[in-house]
Amino acid sequence: MSTWSLPWRFVRFAAWYLLEVVRSSWSVLSDVLTTGHRSTPRVVRLPLESIRDGHAALIGVLITLTPGTLALGVVHAADGRRELLVHSMYHFDEPSALEDLIDMEARMLRGTTLHGVPDPSKGAEP
Repeated sequence: MSTWSLPWRFVRFAAWYLLEVVRSSWSVLSDVLTTGHRSTPRVVRLPLESIRDGHAALIGVLITLTPGTLALGVVHAADGRRELLVHSMYHFDEPSALEDLIDMEARMLRGTTLHGVPDPSKGAEP
C-alpha cells in the first residue's frame, strides 16, 4: 500500500466506522423501545492481528465505543498470541461475532497504518 493512500484509507475507515456506530445504535435503541429482548449476549476471544500495543488499544477503544460491544481485556493464548475478550450483545453466534470483529480490526489497520494488516512473521512495523 502506498504512503500517499493513507489519508484516503483513514477517511474511508472513519466513514465506515461512523456508519457502524449508527447501525449499532439503531439496534440497541430498537431493542430498548420494543417489547421483549433481541439480545444474545456472549463473550468471544478475538485473536489480534495488531502487533503494536497502540493498535491493540485502539481496536479495544473502537469496540467499546460501538454500542452493543465492550472490550473486556487482553489475554495471552496458549500459542503466545494476544486475544481480546469482547462482550457482544447482538450477534447470533460466536462465528458471526468474530467475523465482524476481525473485519473491524482489519479495516482499522488498513486505515491507520502505512502497510495495512501486519505480517506477524516479520515482527513489528518499522
